[in-house]
Amino acid sequence: MNIVTANTTGQLAVEIDTYRNEFDPDDNHVGIDIASIVSNATGPVSRVGVDPKTSRPVTFRIHYDGWTKNLEVSVGYAGSQGPPRSVLNFTIAIARMRSPPIYVGFTGSGGSAPTIAYRVAQRVLSWNFSSTTLPAWSLDDPLSKRKRSNLGTVLGIVLAVVVGLLLLGLLGFLGVRRVKEWKRWKLLEAMSRSAVNAPKMYTYGHLARATRHFSSANLLGKGGFGSVYRGHLSNPPSVVAVKKLSATSKQGEREYFAEICTIGRLRHRNLVQLQGWCHSGKGLLLVYQFMSNGSLDRHITAGTLDWPTRHRILLGLAFALLYLHEECGGTVVHRDVKPNNVLLDADFQAHLGDFGLARLVHSAERTTSTTKLAGTIGYLAPEYGYTGKATPESDVFSYGIVVLEVICGRRSLLGYEDNNLPDHVWDLYASGELLQAVDPRLEGGFDEEGVTRALLMGLMCAHPSPAYRPKMRKVVNILDNSREPLMEMPESRPDTIVASPMMTGGGVEVLITSSMLPPESPPTMQRQAR
Repeated sequence: MNIVTANTTGQLAVEIDTYRNEFDPDDNHVGIDIASIVSNATGPVSRVGVDPKTSRPVTFRIHYDGWTKNLEVSVGYAGSQGPPRSVLNFTIAIARMRSPPIYVGFTGSGGSAPTIAYRVAQRVLSWNFSSTTLPAWSLDDPLSKRKRSNLGTVLGIVLAVVVGLLLLGLLGFLGVRRVKEWKRWKLLEAMSRSAVNAPKMYTYGHLARATRHFSSANLLGKGGFGSVYRGHLSNPPSVVAVKKLSATSKQGEREYFAEICTIGRLRHRNLVQLQGWCHSGKGLLLVYQFMSNGSLDRHITAGTLDWPTRHRILLGLAFALLYLHEECGGTVVHRDVKPNNVLLDADFQAHLGDFGLARLVHSAERTTSTTKLAGTIGYLAPEYGYTGKATPESDVFSYGIVVLEVICGRRSLLGYEDNNLPDHVWDLYASGELLQAVDPRLEGGFDEEGVTRALLMGLMCAHPSPAYRPKMRKVVNILDNSREPLMEMPESRPDTIVASPMMTGGGVEVLITSSMLPPESPPTMQRQAR
């Protein structure tokens, strides 16, 4: 290798050495030399069973990978089976050694003067050279690239594991929720089946088709727990009202169970009949008989009803409450009697509906307590606000407000200066001008005695003290029999009852100031409400 001198730079040689110098490992090896005859790396040829000093032709294969920067030397006898075997691998960035052009060639050496006697004849029988141009960024350090690649691989694996665990956790959570939801629906179905004996069970698709997929064109109205749609059933052909409750609302579910358990077993001509039900993941549905004339509140505002029709509506509503309070085998408190919940059929017969707030009161406990007040402001009995107990008497109070609204043709929440509707009627009664409270749109076309009796009965039903309010049977008798005696009326408007801050034994101290005492009450101005 006489081309290598002390000033040589940028030269790379692959030596085939058959003479052992003092810096060589043996006399039969290949080496990588960079600007020096002292090899930077060597590989023994004898390791693969090849001896270049014999007359047998030997194939040397020198391969450089510009991507990995690996220089590999392989050796094997020419014509032998299998490719040459690798004896040396060396990492080097050849392109960094010098700028182009780069020359490729052969050189040889027979030794120095002291070794002139050592002669080996070596011939190149054939050779082949090929190369491929690589992009400039292929010069990046493969080790750092490999490290970055390894780091990216590790980060990718860690990220995949974390995401996988999160997905598994999410799927597990959703699966548990799905199972719980499925169990809840199965329990709901079982409870509904056991509670409802007559109403038919529909599929969600059946009711969706009946209401044209709950289109806004079929919307009849909206309530606190859902919306009501007109539906057309084909077998048998009929028109129904479909109440769609929220499936995610716990109050909606309570309403659903209340209506199923209560209306399902109740049968009366003045109650809205529950004809069917459905539950699915998309909601809770109740199917009622359809009332073509809508709710009473619309007709109160419009003032289109004559006195006989109004009287018939009030009597029908009284029959419905009498049935709930005394004749249905228990005591059912509606808790939300108002014109919106009174529906009218084609003959303007009253039907009390919306039992979402109804509670079945067993004979062992006549009142029901709740931690959250239910009902509508303007129709709630005064004592309900501080006792939280719904009783038949609280339903009677609500009924009395409805009576005044129907006769006066005005809503109770529309005030008269500082007075509400009951106070306005009381003032007219005290001044002897009670009939001035009658809806002027009737234009005098009413029975004065019948209207007067109905107004007085409505005032007593809406009395601030529950002890003064009549039972619904008394109300029915007054409306249905003109000879039925009225209750004793006070001379003027009674004062509102007030709750004292003293709470004793779970009771409420109530102060009543009025010109008359409750029936069969001790002659005192205070009474203990328990």
